[in-house]
Amino acid sequence: MDNEIKKALTGLTVNVETAGRALGIGRNAAYAAAKRGQIPTVKVGGAIRVPTAPLRRMLGLGHPEAM
Repeated sequence: MDNEIKKALTGLTVNVETAGRALGIGRNAAYAAAKRGQIPTVKVGGAIRVPTAPLRRMLGLGHPEAM
């Protein structure tokens, strides 16, 4: 896994593009999946964020300490 993605997944949230890269999909596909509810998101102001805990579960990863 890309070090930038690994580092990002240790935080509480990432942007949709980073989540998409972690899942191996492009920007447009990531936003489409988020819109369909396939990628869990929360809206904070005008920003769409992806909580990393469910994203790590989707990727089959454990807690960030284990990464």
